[in-house]
Amino acid sequence: MTTPTALDRGRTAYREHRFADAVAGLDEADREHAVAASDLEHLAIAAILLGRFEEGIDALTRAHEAYLAEEDVEAATRCATWLGMQLMGLGDRARAGGWFARAQRLVEQDPDGRPDHGFLLIPEGLAAFYAGDGERSAAAFRRASQLARDAHDSDLVALADLGLGQAEIMLGRPEVGLALLDEVMVAVTAGELSPVPSGIVYCAVLQCCRLAFDVQRAREWTRALDHWCDERPDMVAFSGQCHAQRAAQFLLHGAWADALAAAVEARERSERGDHDGLFGAWYQNGEIHRLRGDAVAAAASYEQAARTGFEPQPGLALLRLAEGDADLARTMMLAAAGRVGPAERRPLLGPLVEVLLAAGDVAGARAAADELAALSAASGMPMLAAIAEQAEAAVRFAEGDAPSALATSRRAWTRWRDLEVPFEAARCRVIAARACRALGDEASAAMELDAARAVFVELGAQPALAAAEAESSAAPHARDDGLSPREVEVLRLVAAGDTNREIARELYLSEKTVERHLSNIFGKLGLSSRSAATAYAFRHGLAD
Repeated sequence: MTTPTALDRGRTAYREHRFADAVAGLDEADREHAVAASDLEHLAIAAILLGRFEEGIDALTRAHEAYLAEEDVEAATRCATWLGMQLMGLGDRARAGGWFARAQRLVEQDPDGRPDHGFLLIPEGLAAFYAGDGERSAAAFRRASQLARDAHDSDLVALADLGLGQAEIMLGRPEVGLALLDEVMVAVTAGELSPVPSGIVYCAVLQCCRLAFDVQRAREWTRALDHWCDERPDMVAFSGQCHAQRAAQFLLHGAWADALAAAVEARERSERGDHDGLFGAWYQNGEIHRLRGDAVAAAASYEQAARTGFEPQPGLALLRLAEGDADLARTMMLAAAGRVGPAERRPLLGPLVEVLLAAGDVAGARAAADELAALSAASGMPMLAAIAEQAEAAVRFAEGDAPSALATSRRAWTRWRDLEVPFEAARCRVIAARACRALGDEASAAMELDAARAVFVELGAQPALAAAEAESSAAPHARDDGLSPREVEVLRLVAAGDTNREIARELYLSEKTVERHLSNIFGKLGLSSRSAATAYAFRHGLAD
């Protein structure tokens, strides 16, 4: 039996997605004797997938030169374009621009109808996309797609159609964009693409599903991405992004322990080399801690997310709101929603309504809820409809229309239940409870709150549970003191003899936030001491 050579071992490992073994074999073969340009290209791809970017860029540079020596201009141009895209991703704009310029020079030798010309249109389309010019981006990707089809280049077809789908979503045509992405995903799951374009497509499609509020597609393609990553266990590139997407799905659907584990895994893999996954990893980590009530860990995670260059919103604003600083949360949300494009603005609108209502800006909340309703009517996505109806219910209650708030909150609850999103469904029941109480139906209010509390307990959603308990403790006693549910809960604990530190620990707040609540309580009730506040709590049935 013939012993396999290093080159044989490297080629076999690459075909079997064992990228560490592929790099070892191909690198050994390359040191022994010059290998073909295609082997250098595979060595580069394997190194990049392992997160060894400088090694990958060096091998891809040599592959480019080898293809030129073989007079394969098309392959040389492809390598030059990929070098530009990889370097752009690493933030090395100067070197990236140099490689794009070289690719352009090669294309100009024979510019009409060649697939390498189509590859060069990909960075052009991306540049327009990130500049917010959806029409110019779509035009570039559409031309790239046609050239790729003429040349039967499946990688380029997928990348061009991916870009076109993203541009269509940006332009407010999500149904057109998502249909294109479905077609691209068929090619990926059928194994028609090489590894790097496959990973790019998976991660970009899931981001598009988030922006389009498409829960079903997100679940299906996250499972597909899981499977794809599992078949490539030593792959680092894309793996951090994969686990961040898993964390988001687990969190949405109520598996919070699994979400935290996936977020930690995402962070570890991203730090090993999948740098594009760092923001999602830290942001999802922050979301889980915020919803569980660990404000310190949440703030630290959002800070790490912000260091990647992206804003950790709406999570950070909602954390500030939970800490009692509605004005700061309002400022944050208005700024975030005001400086992004339409596609990125949509996921901020639901939290924006919540924050504006907490800050007392009912008119602003009404405008944001109306914007959500218009988007929902044009979209047809069940999740967007659930968000819009939940926001509408909260605004109608704030406007004094309890009957409409009750009906709308129950429609929103049904949608969230059908989507299997327990936390938001339970929050709709809290809105329903407030509406029932306003209508004098204390029995139904208690029933709604009991159901919500059961979900919050099961999830470990301590801040939401504390707020629901505050609603319950305030229920039997009609008052006109202007205290918020959170202030009632603080007052109850003051009456129980708790110190500020103990109250902060019980309600998952900072001591500074507790002090602010106490100041508000004293001001609203016209009191000046804890003993007077305690007496008020006992007189009005607010003490345990």
